[in-house]
Amino acid sequence: MDTEHDLRTHLDSVRERIAAAARRAGRQPEEIELVAVSKTVAPERIAALARLGVRYFGENRVEEASAKLPALQALLGPEAYASKRWCLIGHLQSRKAAQAVGLFDEIHSLDSLGLAQRLDRLAAAHGRALPVLIEVNVSGEASKYGLPLAQPAALYGAIEAMLTLGHLEIQGLMTVAPLVADPEEVRPVFCRLRELRDDLARRWPARPWHHLSMGMSDDFEVAVEEGATMVRLGRALFGPRN
Repeated sequence: MDTEHDLRTHLDSVRERIAAAARRAGRQPEEIELVAVSKTVAPERIAALARLGVRYFGENRVEEASAKLPALQALLGPEAYASKRWCLIGHLQSRKAAQAVGLFDEIHSLDSLGLAQRLDRLAAAHGRALPVLIEVNVSGEASKYGLPLAQPAALYGAIEAMLTLGHLEIQGLMTVAPLVADPEEVRPVFCRLRELRDDLARRWPARPWHHLSMGMSDDFEVAVEEGATMVRLGRALFGPRN
């Protein structure tokens, strides 16, 4: 298990790499939010990273989070726990949406109009506005979730309908790039998501389209160069998963 010193070393290295990538693109490092991907990571290690100043944490599965988040609240204390943002970044099945709305501050993997409508109803029942990111399948891989970039009519139609839902706060877009040996190979994926975000901002300028969640441990520097405002990092922070 990593010591706090190990976690701090990893975190400092990641922040330096993000800052260098931002400077190469003429951006400010403060524009990029680090989302610590805590899938399979023990609550004690997540709490240690939270104490080092990381604010956003992303979980992939509702079931795993349902056990871990109460433990984290106990480890951190209610005030410190509430100061963090606990986000679902993995695929959300509709039958687990009610549990997710009760657990998470944000949903970063909204991948269909049907799910959006269900989340809107559940958020209304909770008396809250739910921040979400729309997941887009940029690469076209059958194994990926998200609205299909290759089908513009379906994509724009779904987004337009989502914007009518009063209890969802759509804050931007998310994508999962293909796994490749050379990060440069996925630069076009990140570029296309940024271009889509810019087009949506022109079509619906009154809406906030700030966030682009793209880039993971193997390719986050390229994602930052292409405009990412959120990078989702697991191995780069916690080391290899068990």
